[in-house]
Order: sequence, then structure tokens, then C-alpha cells
Amino acid sequence: MILGLTTALAATVCFGFASVLQARGARAVPRESALRAGLAARLARNGPFLLGTSLDVGGFALSIVALRTLPLFLVQALTNASLAVTAAAAVRYLGVRLRPRDLAAIGAVVAGLVLLAAASGATGRDRAGPGFHLALLMATLAMLLLTAVLARWEGDGVAVGLGLLAGVGFGVTSLAVRVLEVSGPLSVLTDPAAYALALGGLGGYLAYALALQRGSVTAATAASGVSETVGPGAVGVLALGDHARPGLGWLAAAGFLVSVAGVVALARFGEVGTDDPPTTPAPASSAPASGRPGGRAPRADGKARRPVR
Repeated sequence: MILGLTTALAATVCFGFASVLQARGARAVPRESALRAGLAARLARNGPFLLGTSLDVGGFALSIVALRTLPLFLVQALTNASLAVTAAAAVRYLGVRLRPRDLAAIGAVVAGLVLLAAASGATGRDRAGPGFHLALLMATLAMLLLTAVLARWEGDGVAVGLGLLAGVGFGVTSLAVRVLEVSGPLSVLTDPAAYALALGGLGGYLAYALALQRGSVTAATAASGVSETVGPGAVGVLALGDHARPGLGWLAAAGFLVSVAGVVALARFGEVGTDDPPTTPAPASSAPASGRPGGRAPRADGKARRPVR
């Protein structure tokens, strides 16, 4: 268990700094209004985004070790503590101003994770039936479809929605790693979970980049953390047999709820729109500021209008 906790915490640091670097990179390329391969190509040529992605890859490799030795809900919760790392790094590198309620939400996330770690028990099964593997692929395809739809819209709410979809993609990759059949090359090529792993990871990155172009890094990261923690954690408990220590199920539930509540608070009340605006503004649109495609009308200085607090 010590190895799993160590690798999960190391992955947390990698993910936290990766989010800030990816935010810089995503805002340095033209804003997309659709889910296109061209966005991935431009991001692949962007230095900060590539460095952030390298940290993500390293964090993912570390999380694989944790996923094989710890309950899924614990790994997801620990790695989503990267939100605190992201917030601290965003203050230093993106000029984000964190208010007392932001700090309180981050504190709730960390406190909930401590409770969750204290209550975590043994890992459940790492195998599932063919229907489960196919369901992972279907969930991935649904995530890609919804991302393509939301990418046509603008606004802070859309950024949170895209962050939630990114978390679905990342969550699917965690579940796929857990149950992937790796007995041989043929078993991998014929396993729907392998394709869910690849498409979920790529789709999650694209959805996350689109979210970073439309909202703040902490809001996008918080939204991603909600779906990446809640969904796979619940699946791990209900379908794969993950569980807490005997008699401490209530503590695990409390820690889980407190940490997720902190993430939700950041997504809902966090510093949306207070960090640096995207380098390339969104194309002008005749749509009003009600959330229809085109988003808020630009101000005279070219910057997007921001919500009145």
C-alpha cells in the first residue's frame, strides 16, 4: 500500500503542474469552435502544452502502479488533490487571485482526501465481463459526441461542462487500465477496453483544452475532478468490489462527499474568468450573452465580458 500511496501522490504533483502548463498552451493557440484534429496538431507544436502533457504522461504511468495496488476511488481522490497544486501554481504562473472561499474549497478537498485515505481498504477485482468492457467504449463514444456539441458554444458554463466531459474521458482510462486484458497482443487488440483507453485519453485531452480556452484553469480542473472522481469511484465500488475498511464505510463516504463538495464549490464559485484571458479571442458573433453559440459580446477593448460579482 505504501508504494501505491507514494506513486499516487507523485502523480498528483505531476498532474497539478501539468494543468497550468496546458492552460498556457491552450490559450496560445486559436480558439476552436468544434472538435477537430487540427486542435491536437496545434497543441502538439506548443511548448508549454507539450511539457504539461509530458508531466501528464509521467503522472499517468505513476497512477497505473497505484491503480493496481489501491482501491480505484482512493486513487481517483488522491490524484484529484492535484487541484490544490494547480491552484497554487496558477497564482504564481497565471496571475490567478484566490479568494478566501476558494482557499476554503481547496481546504475541503484536502481534508476530504485525508479522511478517504484513512478509511480505504483492499482493492476489489481487476477483471470484468465483456459487457463491462463494451460499456466503457460506449461511454467514451458518448463523451466524444457531447464534446463535439458543446465545443460549438461559449461561456463559463460551457467550460465547466467540457471539464466534466474531460473527466469522463480520464475516468474511462482509469477503469480501462484496471480491467484491460493484457495476456497477449491479440487479447489487447480485441478488447473494447483498449480502444476506450486510447479514445478516452485523447478525447479527454481535447475536451480539457477546449475548456481551458473558455474558462479558468481551476474551474476546468475542478469540473474534470468531479466526474473523474465520482463516476469511476462509484463503478469501482458497485461493479469491481472496492470497499473501505470494516466499520469505516461512513468515514470513506464522508471524506468522499467533503472532497467532491470542495471541488464543486470551486467549479461553481471559484475564480472563473479572473486569470489571464486567451491569447486569441473568440470570433465575433451576433449571438447575445445568454449562452447561445458565440457567447458573450466582446467589450470595446476586445476582452470578453466577465460576470459581475
